[in-house]
Amino acid sequence: MKAWQIHELGDPIERLTLGEIDAPDPDSLGANQLLLDTTAVGLSFPDVLQCRGMYQEKPPLPFSPGGETVGKIVALGAEVTGLEVGQTVACLGGGLAEQVVVPAAMAAPLPAGDGSLDAKAAALPVNYCTVWFALHERAHLQTGETVLITGAAGGTGSAAIQIAKAAGARVIAIAGGEVKVQACRDLGADVVIDHRETPEFVEAVREAAGKGGVNVCFDPVGGSVFQQARRTMGWDGRYLIIGFLDGIQDAPANHILLKNYSIVGVHWGASLGRDPQSYRRQMDSVLALMDTGEVDPLLYPNVAFEDAAQALQDLADRKTYGKLVVAL
Repeated sequence: MKAWQIHELGDPIERLTLGEIDAPDPDSLGANQLLLDTTAVGLSFPDVLQCRGMYQEKPPLPFSPGGETVGKIVALGAEVTGLEVGQTVACLGGGLAEQVVVPAAMAAPLPAGDGSLDAKAAALPVNYCTVWFALHERAHLQTGETVLITGAAGGTGSAAIQIAKAAGARVIAIAGGEVKVQACRDLGADVVIDHRETPEFVEAVREAAGKGGVNVCFDPVGGSVFQQARRTMGWDGRYLIIGFLDGIQDAPANHILLKNYSIVGVHWGASLGRDPQSYRRQMDSVLALMDTGEVDPLLYPNVAFEDAAQALQDLADRKTYGKLVVAL
């Protein structure tokens, strides 16, 4: 079967190679594993970091990047219950290969259909479950609160707009450039600030947030963006640390004390290790919102399997928006 693999660490465009490898043996499945025919693979920035050897989880070489897989079940481990051969599932794990083996505990069944939802479903596991965990389980977002989202046209940022709006929050989005700004508006953001036109955005956010300031900040960017966004926080606010696209920031403890807000870490992946069943709960909640139309993932134009290396490099170079999904 065909698979993209990393044999040496580095940038995807230089190190990711497409070749033929042995297909998984259905008779060798673990008791709680599934074998899937892959239909779509979601890519995110941690996949780039894994290719470079810079992510906290370092799979042994060679490996196939891609932490979100949608596919049809072709074989079940001996102890798998609640799933059937022929069902389509959205999973954590898998990768850029025509067939993959995934843990059954990290598989959520999708509604029966013609496969038209597969690409959108591949956008859900990492981004939308991270956002659900961040906004509902870490920030305890309340109806009517104001949420500031940095990097709002990216994978997690675009998901955060929809999850926050579904919770009844008011959303202020930060994005760069006309295309990304319009994408945030289309997703339902109440106010969108173009950081290319307004690189110093503190006053614009304060004006949009009003007297109470920002209640929750969802920040996957970090770095210098953090130093601006923290100044917009309201009393009892919750500042969610999602990632560090702009570098790891230093947090001034005096400012946090004086404005009485909290810095809240969001390590969704580690949370699954402590509560594996939370994945299904989160996915079920997100899929319910997808059914009502409140969740409709912003997809970058779908990428053919043969173009996966270039697409992943484009993600690394911040040339994409929304969620990058490779279709098989």
